[in-house]
Amino acid sequence: MPERLLTLQEARRRLGIHPNTLRKWDKQGKIMVVRTVGGRRTIPESELERLMGFVKPDVSRKAVIYVRVSQKQKGGLERQRQSLLDYAKSRGYEVVAVLEDVASGLNEKRKSLSKLFDLVERREIVAFKDRLTRFGFSYLERYFSSHGVRIEVVNGEEPKDAYQELVEDLIAIVTSFAGKLYGLRSHKYGKVVEGVKQLIAE
Repeated sequence: MPERLLTLQEARRRLGIHPNTLRKWDKQGKIMVVRTVGGRRTIPESELERLMGFVKPDVSRKAVIYVRVSQKQKGGLERQRQSLLDYAKSRGYEVVAVLEDVASGLNEKRKSLSKLFDLVERREIVAFKDRLTRFGFSYLERYFSSHGVRIEVVNGEEPKDAYQELVEDLIAIVTSFAGKLYGLRSHKYGKVVEGVKQLIAE
């Protein structure tokens, strides 16, 4: 009876290692890979059993869930948390922490966000992309990646009042820049902020 051949995805799940690790082993010749007639790479089950004797499970199956809502969206916190827990379970992740913040996506001094950075090393993050941060996501992604961490973006349902949060964030940005340009007590500062509020309200 022919030996069973496993796909790379099946093999890395059985071994508990990151996909990049398996690809690196293939390039280095550390694992025997058999190509099918169609050119697809597979791994014999006997080769997998050989590797399982010394391979340590990869911590990439561990997950930290981060959820955030604004003050006006508090009611959606539980829904967002449960959605991500269900997602993590469906992917076979071990959730080691659930971090929550009730704050604007522009606020960089969030308590749980700070804890998230402490847990970054050797973790895999499951989070709504725009729940993690409103801007600068690519910078966070690059920083996490430098620590061997992947941010997994889950396409979930936006809170019904997400539009209002975007409006508040926009006004906060304009207020900050106008204050730096004209000073918080200047006539121009107030005029710019009020002008933006009126424009959005239309």
